[in-house]
Amino acid sequence: MYRTTALLIFGFLLFLFGFVALVLMLVGLQLSFLAFIDHWGRSIGLVIRLLMVFGGVVIVYLCRARFER
Repeated sequence: MYRTTALLIFGFLLFLFGFVALVLMLVGLQLSFLAFIDHWGRSIGLVIRLLMVFGGVVIVYLCRARFER
């Protein structure tokens, strides 16, 4: 597997889990394996979830972009 493909999959999964966790947090639920995020408080948990979403988008964009050399 190429490095770009692995990073693309990682970025997409990061975006997907961050987005799902964000939506579930808005309705009062949470993913069990991401429950530790709210250990420091709900506002920090919100920031971490938003960073997951935006970080995933940035990783996917950087993997798909063709940079001129």
